[in-house]
This record gives sequence, C-alpha cells and structure tokens, in this order.
Amino acid sequence: MPTTHSPLFEACLQQALVQSREWVPRWLSKLSESLQIKEAAAFNAQDKHQYHQSHKVLASYRDLVAARFIEMLATALPQEGAGLSDAAGKVRRLDHLSLDDLELMDDHQVHETVEQGRVLQIVKMAVDEELVAFNALLSRTRGLSVVRPDANPLRPDVLVQSLMKALDSLHVDAAIRSHWFHCGAVALGQEVLQFYRDLSGWLAQQGVQPAGYVVTQLPDPKVPPARPAAGEAQVMAGRRVDAPDELLTLDHLHHLLVGNLEESGAQVTDQGVSGSGNAMVKTLAAEVVSLMMRNITDDVRLLTPIRDMLGTLKPALLQMARNDPRFFADRQNPARRLLEAITERAMAFTSEQDPGFTAFAELVRESVGVLQSDGPQMKERLERQFARLKQVANPAMAPTRGQAVQTLVKVEQRNLLAQRVASEMEARNDFARAPGVVRRFLTGPWAQVVAQARLEANAPGIDLPEDAPAQRYMAILPDLLWSSQLALASRNRPRLIKVIPPMLRTLREGLDSIDYPRTQSESFFQALMGLHEAAYKTQHRELSVQPEPEVSVLDDDADDAWLRPEEAKETGFMDDLESTTQPAFEETQPMSRDWQDIRTESEGSSALPMSVGTWVDLWREDRAVRCQLTWASPHGTMFLFNAVNGQSISLTRRGLNHVLETGRLRVVARHGTVDDALDAVARQAWINSMKA
Repeated sequence: MPTTHSPLFEACLQQALVQSREWVPRWLSKLSESLQIKEAAAFNAQDKHQYHQSHKVLASYRDLVAARFIEMLATALPQEGAGLSDAAGKVRRLDHLSLDDLELMDDHQVHETVEQGRVLQIVKMAVDEELVAFNALLSRTRGLSVVRPDANPLRPDVLVQSLMKALDSLHVDAAIRSHWFHCGAVALGQEVLQFYRDLSGWLAQQGVQPAGYVVTQLPDPKVPPARPAAGEAQVMAGRRVDAPDELLTLDHLHHLLVGNLEESGAQVTDQGVSGSGNAMVKTLAAEVVSLMMRNITDDVRLLTPIRDMLGTLKPALLQMARNDPRFFADRQNPARRLLEAITERAMAFTSEQDPGFTAFAELVRESVGVLQSDGPQMKERLERQFARLKQVANPAMAPTRGQAVQTLVKVEQRNLLAQRVASEMEARNDFARAPGVVRRFLTGPWAQVVAQARLEANAPGIDLPEDAPAQRYMAILPDLLWSSQLALASRNRPRLIKVIPPMLRTLREGLDSIDYPRTQSESFFQALMGLHEAAYKTQHRELSVQPEPEVSVLDDDADDAWLRPEEAKETGFMDDLESTTQPAFEETQPMSRDWQDIRTESEGSSALPMSVGTWVDLWREDRAVRCQLTWASPHGTMFLFNAVNGQSISLTRRGLNHVLETGRLRVVARHGTVDDALDAVARQAWINSMKA
C-alpha cells in the first residue's frame, strides 16, 4: 500500500528547500571569506597559492555549487509514496561502515568517506541540541508519537552527503575540494544550526507539538543489553573497546584488504614505522587481529568462560596474521570459520546452567588447547578443529527443523493462493450485497478451504470435474450469497428450503478438510441460520432494514497467514497472540490516518523486520527463550526460530510485528560476533582517519 505523507510534512520539506536557497549562498560567502583569510595568513608560498586557487575556483563555480547542492538535497528527500525505510535507506550511515563495504570501495571512495566524516563530525557538534528539538517536531508531522531520528530526511548526514555529491558532479580538483571542506566545515555547522532553528520555529507556528522521547525498559533486567552499534566508544568489563591506535587508518585498512601494500622482506623489523614493505603489512594485520579479538572478548552477549577461552586464541591468530595477513577478510579461511563457529553456537546460551553448555565449553577448551601448542601446520590444525566443532549438533539444524520448513512452505503457498481465491470471490457481482459476516467467512476460512482443495488437486480449478471438491466449494457461492440476503431469500422460500441442507453439508465438509476449529465455525453457522430463519419467517410486505447479527468470530485479518492445528504443532506456532491482537468492540474514534499507512511507514512496504541469522530473546510464558531466526519464507509471511534445545517456534508476519511492538521479542544480535568485531575495526580505522 503506498504511503501518503501528511500535508504538513510535505509543506515542511518545501519550506526547507526554500530556506536552502537563502542559507546555502550565505555559507558560500563565509567559505569565500575563510579562504581569503587562510591565504593572507599562509607563510608557505605553496599553501598561499593553493588557497588562492581554491578561492578563485569557488568564485567561478559559486552559483553552480549552490544550484547543484539544492538539487542534490531535493533528490535525497523522500518522494510521495515512500515510507520511512525508503527515505532512510537513501543515505549510507558512516557509523555503520562495515568491513565488507570498505573492501568494495575504491581509493577515491575511501578518501571521500574520511572527508565526509570530518565535516559531518563538525556539523553534528554544532547542531546537536537544536537537532533534538527539530527531530521531535518533524516526527510528529509524520504521525509518530515517539521520536524517530531516522524519520528526519533533513539529518546532517543527508545534508553533508548532498554537498559531497554536488561537488563530485562539478569535477573540481580533489585538493581544492579538500580546502573547501576544511575551511567551510565550521561555517556549514553554523548555517545548518540556524536552518534547523528556523524550521522548528516554522513548525511551531503551525501548531505542531513535539513527539516524545520514550525510554523502553527490558522485560527482564537480568538479561544483558544488546551490543551497541559496532565500533562505538564504550567501556565493558572495565576495558575500553575501541581504544584508538593512530596507525590503523581507513586508507591503510582498505589497502590491506585489497592487497595494495607491498610485501617485500621476510621479517617485521620496525613495527611498521617505515610505512612500507612487509613490516607495514604484518604490523597492520596484527593490529586488526588485536582489535578484533578485543571486541570479541569484550562482547557481553557471550558467556564469560567462552570469552576467556577465545582470548587465549590471540597468539595463534597473530601467527596466522604473519603467514596470511588478510585471513580475517576471507570468510573461507579456517581461522575465521572456527571463530564464527564457536561464537555462533555460544550465542545460543544465556547461562552456564543451560543444557548443553558444559559439553560445548569443554569442546571449545579442547580445541583451544590444541591450537595453543607450538608447532607447524597451524592451518591444518585449525581445519581439523573446525570440522570437529561442526560435528556437534547445531540447534538450527535439528531434525525437526526440516519438517517445520516444509510445512511452513506449504502454509505460505496455501495462504497466497487463498488471497487470490478471496479476490475472485470479491469480484462477483453479488458479493458486495451479502452481510458482512458472510463476506468475512468467504474471504477468510472458505478461501483457505478452496485453496487447500486446489492444491490437493494440483490444478488451478478450471479443468476439474464437477464433483471435485475445489469445484463444489466454489459452486455453492451463488446459493450462499443469495440465501444470506433477506430481501432476496424471503421472496423464494421453496428455493431457500431446497438449497440449505446440501449447502450446510458442503460447508461443514470443507471446513473439516482443513481441520478448522469447530468452536469458531459454529459461531458462523449460528449467524447463518439466523439469517435463513429471518428470511423464511419474513413476509415480503414486512421487509424492512434488519440489523446484521453481531458476530466477532472470523473477523480476522485476511492478509494474515493461517495454520491448521497439526501444522501449528509441527512448527511450534505461537498462537497465544490472539487475545492481545483482537480489538475490543468498544466506542472508538476514527484515526486521523489509516493504520496500514502508519505500519507501512514504520516497517517499509517490503522489507523484512529482521534477517535470517538474527539472534533474539523471545518471551513465552514469562520466560525468555534465546533463539535464532533460521528461516523466512520466500514471500516474507512466515518465520521460523530455533532454540538451542532444538525447539521450533514459528510466527506469521503479523505475529512477528506484534511481539516486536509489545516488547516480547528483543533483538540480541543481527550479525555474527566476528562480523560485528571486524566492523568495529573498520569504524575505529575511520575514527583514526578523521584524527589524522
């Protein structure tokens, strides 16, 4: 469903573009003045010449820079029909820089990332307080009651990246652009600060009240908090995770990853001070390994015994770095595979008393002991220990998982087909005139019945014999829709008496074919018989508008997946959400915006709530279960989680959204521990580069 932005939000974006036509030229004037001051203060003739050239080029490109900047900013803003995720996804977050991203960059992109980071840091420091107030106001215009910073398409990173793209399009010399960035960063921060202040004042004049900031409490305070974004400065277990080391810069790390550093010489003789040759390569590799292991051993998501044992692997990994300086970037390297295997399995345990932890810890201890011993063939020893560890049963590969996946694939296939069947029914001319209880029944349970019959017949339903279930289940639609309409059925009571018995038999037969719960189906049959009785007893001349029977059953979301009882049992389906997801029939006020629009904005129209491999704590019966999302259906309507004991838990898309919204599911790790640790290394290299 396309998302419609509120008129006030759209008006605010237009106001932002109008104001940009005023503050961007002002910033360029300040930049010009700063370049002139730098030129006058320069003692070195070469520096004076460079500042002079930068000022001269700026004078000739000034109007074009302003036009391109505003053009790029307008392009970065969300268009009508785009949700929050779409808007947020246009700009790459520098604080989420990963090692994989860095490996795919070229030298120009690495340099641009560093320059952008420096400017962004200065701008953020200048606008921090005003940005908080502006985020609160703009979130409210998007229909959000709680502040979401990513709902602001005018964030500092969006403005800075728009500036970078504008300058890239001009093909200005890199040295001149660097002078512009260095001399104009402070002035840019001042102008953006006033920009936010003016927009906040404009929104306040429109009567906008700021959204609130909410602190969410974990359901269980004993559960350790999720690890913050990779590489952020923090103190864990009395140690700083990302203590800076000026040697490792983003440029050095990039060249190490792509193999652009020379490797002459056999020994590390100067700890990389020379800046070239084998010394530099091996020293950088050793630093990467040290930082990686520091992040892993400080990761509170892993139990202390496992972290301590992994810490003793550092000498062996440093030896690997001397022989293969890029092993950590190779996902097929036995050292990295062993680390990933240990940390992946260790993530499943929340306590040393968990079943299976003792055996797993002993296996890790034996593997670490083998690797700690001196001797050649380290790569071969790593491969043997990895193979040995993989022989231990993985909860994600429990025997029941295969059956659960097969079942959920069938469930999704049936539900998708049921949606098409429901569309066929809704397209009938006589469908809209039927009572709501009948329409809901047809597009809900009965669509499932027809879909199941068609799947069993392995045919689309058009070339089947007349007595085939799929044909008979669709053939009763004319009689069912006609008999439920009081004005029509009361005119022909002989036909009504004739069609009711076979129609009821077919309805019960169909519902039994999918094991539909009798308690729910009986409510529908009572309502249907009430309609038939009213039609039989009503004289045509007595016809008047009759109230529709009040039936809350079958008022399910037609877009939500449905499982048969045996399917729910096979997959560990969480069916205890109904009591909290069904609305109460009370006096309500219409929403100012459609709920589906708000849901689409908050989740994205197609993006999955989380990716396969994510570790979560899922609360069931007041107890947190640590499990991993091991499978998502092709169309993203069904999700399967597995716990360390092999227990399967399945959820529909709506069920997953519900446990996320109500706090019954907490994401522990979206990526592997090793990936997070290496991403933290990339982040540290980026920080070092900005300080250089």
